[in-house]
Amino acid sequence: MATSSKPTVLITGASTGIGAVYAERFAQRGHDLVLVARDRPRLDTLSVRLREEHHVSVDVLRADLVQPEELSVVEARLREDVGIGVLINNAGIPQAGGFLQQTPESITRIVALNTTALTRLASAIAPRLAKEGNGAIVNIGSVVGLSPEYGATVYGATKAFVLFLSQGLNLELSPKGVYVQAVLPAGTRTGLWSHAGIDVDTLPELMDVGELVDAALVGFDRRELVTIPPLHDGTRWESLEQARQSLLGDLRQAHAAPRYQKDA
Repeated sequence: MATSSKPTVLITGASTGIGAVYAERFAQRGHDLVLVARDRPRLDTLSVRLREEHHVSVDVLRADLVQPEELSVVEARLREDVGIGVLINNAGIPQAGGFLQQTPESITRIVALNTTALTRLASAIAPRLAKEGNGAIVNIGSVVGLSPEYGATVYGATKAFVLFLSQGLNLELSPKGVYVQAVLPAGTRTGLWSHAGIDVDTLPELMDVGELVDAALVGFDRRELVTIPPLHDGTRWESLEQARQSLLGDLRQAHAAPRYQKDA
């Protein structure tokens, strides 16, 4: 049962790192929370602290979002709990090694968590938010999704998906009053790196997770579609988007471009 007049926020990957800081920040703002992650003890510890410090209601859902039956439980909560007005789609895993080092199992898991689960959770809440005419869906992507040169091929592809999905959802949902935000961090100092077998101390220029989430929330409050906390010159993103739109305007579908036609 919600105790706040503000919308409840459901956060995935909430036991540590970005998700835990999002939980802290929204609790500070007076929002009740539903915290989702695999690590039940960490969730319980965090929920107790947030209840005591911020006097908000905090529910815990232990779920591995790669497991279909556990994902379905979270989907049902998003569909049925009318108090939930904000989804923070944060759960995800990074990639260790290049494409040739990936196993079928690791590929299946990263795609299932970073794309399938994220999309299904957005799909679970979006119809209700659209009907109500308010609410927000925040999808955590990565600047790696803009740059194959980083070498994290599968991970980057999943994060490129997150950006595209968010932009498409914005076109469909914003006219119905639903705000969609894609947050694109660069390297951030979280425990996920060690879970992927990556030594965090070997990575250069990692952003503090608190600084990242605070920047993302500035974008949230401004209702930005795409928030890139490490990008200093925002006009660079605007120029990229303008170039993309210009490219789309030059596509003519009836015939192949002359440069692809055989010489007469």
